Amino acid sequence: MNIHEYQAKELFKKYGIPVPPYAVVSSVEEAEKALDDLGVEGGVVKIMVHAGGRGKAGGVKIGKTKAETLSYVKDLVGLKIVNNQTGPEGVVAHKVMISPAEDIDKQYYVGCIIDRESASAAMIVSPEGGVEIEEVAANTPDRIMTLPLYPGGVLKRYQQLNIAKFMGWEGDTAKQGMKIVASLGKLFREVDASLMEINPLILTPDGRITALDAKISIDDNALYRHPEIAQMYDATQVPEREARALEHELAYIALDGNIGCMVNGAGLAMATMDIIQHYGGMPSNFLDVGGGATKEKVAEGFKIILSDPEVKAILVNIFGGIMNCVTLSAGIIAAAGELDLNVPLVVRMEGTNVQQGRAMLKESGLNIISAESMAEAADKVVLAARGE
Repeated sequence: MNIHEYQAKELFKKYGIPVPPYAVVSSVEEAEKALDDLGVEGGVVKIMVHAGGRGKAGGVKIGKTKAETLSYVKDLVGLKIVNNQTGPEGVVAHKVMISPAEDIDKQYYVGCIIDRESASAAMIVSPEGGVEIEEVAANTPDRIMTLPLYPGGVLKRYQQLNIAKFMGWEGDTAKQGMKIVASLGKLFREVDASLMEINPLILTPDGRITALDAKISIDDNALYRHPEIAQMYDATQVPEREARALEHELAYIALDGNIGCMVNGAGLAMATMDIIQHYGGMPSNFLDVGGGATKEKVAEGFKIILSDPEVKAILVNIFGGIMNCVTLSAGIIAAAGELDLNVPLVVRMEGTNVQQGRAMLKESGLNIISAESMAEAADKVVLAARGE
């Protein structure tokens, strides 16, 4: 789960990571009061969306006067951005963050990730901040240092000293920087984050190191341990179909094709998408209803798939292990009874009570195309999507 920058900064403050003062507003009236509370006439106005590239999209403005800043707030609240991180639907900024402009002497990058190569949590640092870390990795890889985090997110003293030397920190600057990286590692582990970034971490002319930006993604599977963070979820930043799926505990990801997929199990779902492409089609979604899906969840999954106007055919591929094929059939019949099922439906099911499940579908009177194997199902659904 992604959280907004201001929410990430709230967590930073709890762990002693310095951030500039800020206020979050959703109207010009709120912005005017915020400027008075901050004691500034102008400031940096940033849209609050779950996507990068805000600056390139025109979502970050610097107001030098109160009038200019309020004008930017008016323009940016409600701004919609569309890029490769948001998908074609885009996301709308319902709030903006205002903070005083900071003078910058130097910019750094500090982040924590789950490093697949070392199969552990790791910290990444670079003296080249303020730009995409991918650019630094591609152009000047020697300007990046990666260090493993010890259990509990601990960054050992020698690692902190190595970071300070690599970043060029000395004296009080080193003391501040080492405290920040140690706190970031601890925060990363304690909130079960999958990604955490400060870009840029800045050094001001008066010698302060502060986190000018903040990005945090939390492992969805660990949210039950962090109810206070789970409450930070912003459904407006998630595509409508994905938000609906999340409400019903369905794993749904929208894709660019025209063949809807309903599968139980992530591995089978990925294999289903692969075989659809092998036969010349393109899946419109990833949808895993899970092993313990109920009739209601199956019906809701169908509704979500059919709400996509690009869907020209649907493939249901179920292996009834934990999930009973009778439950699947009941869900399909229930959904068809509520919706206008006006696209071809291909069903391939195997496993627990498969004969009863198939009989239910046959007796339902629905126009269903049956398949015995994944290959046959993929071939049939691709042809059906083409109208053949």
